[in-house]
Amino acid sequence: MAERIRVLLVDDHQVVRRGLRTFLEVQDDIEVVGEASDGAEGVARAEELRPDVVLMDVKMPGTDGIEALRRLRDLGNPARVLIVTSFTEQRTVIPALRAGAKGYVYKDIDPDALAGAIRSVHAGHVLLQPEVAGALLTQDDHGSGGGTGRGSTLTEREREVLGLIADGRSNREIARALVLSEKTVKTHVSNILMKLDLADRTQAALWAVRHGMTT
Repeated sequence: MAERIRVLLVDDHQVVRRGLRTFLEVQDDIEVVGEASDGAEGVARAEELRPDVVLMDVKMPGTDGIEALRRLRDLGNPARVLIVTSFTEQRTVIPALRAGAKGYVYKDIDPDALAGAIRSVHAGHVLLQPEVAGALLTQDDHGSGGGTGRGSTLTEREREVLGLIADGRSNREIARALVLSEKTVKTHVSNILMKLDLADRTQAALWAVRHGMTT
């Protein structure tokens, strides 16, 4: 049997945590290893438990989800954070992704789709609900990645790779789709990040969505 995905729940509402735990515990490949009621506790628990995936709310008393993401990033914690929130404002999406979130979904997501989102994020994909991606397309560009002009420095192959990153594909899947070696794909990804002045794949996916470069 494959090793189960270890998940930490971070939400200030106990009823939400209980509902998530009840659903996730019936999944054969997912194990809830702990809970936290705010961002500070979530960071401490993530450091203690070293989960694979953290389900994090954005708005919480005290330390919110954005600040918790920044702290986890600064600590070098390897957990992949999936934001699960009821807040749909555009102003919360981009800060969460810039702080290191690997996915952003709303709490009204179908339970089976949430389980799929956890698996996808754990597998290394960047996951945005369609409504989130749509919101990003209307967001003004505040200079991240230098705007569309810097995108003109990408080669045709790099643009293809970037589009597949935005589609949530892993390096292995990109290699298979473009008939390339994984090493070559890694080189393309590094070049994309350098040319666009971006920190990671999540920011690259965000840049691609905002500039209409999705596949």
